[in-house]
Amino acid sequence: MVDRNEWLESRDALVASIKQLGFPEELGFEIAKQLGSPKVMRRMQAYLYNVRPESAELIVDEMLAILTDIDAWHTKKESLEANARYNEVLNSGFEDDEY
Repeated sequence: MVDRNEWLESRDALVASIKQLGFPEELGFEIAKQLGSPKVMRRMQAYLYNVRPESAELIVDEMLAILTDIDAWHTKKESLEANARYNEVLNSGFEDDEY
C-alpha cells in the first residue's frame, strides 16, 4: 500500500512540473489522479523533464500511453499466471476437491 504522504508529494511534484511548463495546475491534478501511483507519476515527470512538451495534448497523450502500457503489463501478468496454472493442471491433473 502506498503511503499517503508519498502520494501527495509525488502529486505535488508532478503538478509543479506541469505548472513550470506553463500549463494550469488543474491539468496536473487531473493527470496525477488518472495516473494514480507515485511510481507512475515519477515516470510522467521524467517525460515532462526530458521532452518538455509544448501542448496539453502531448501531455495527455503521454498519460494515456503510460496507462495503456501499464494495462498491457497487467494483462500479460494475468496471462502468464493463467498459463502457469494451466501447465500445472496438465502436469499433475485435477484434484477431486477442486470441483
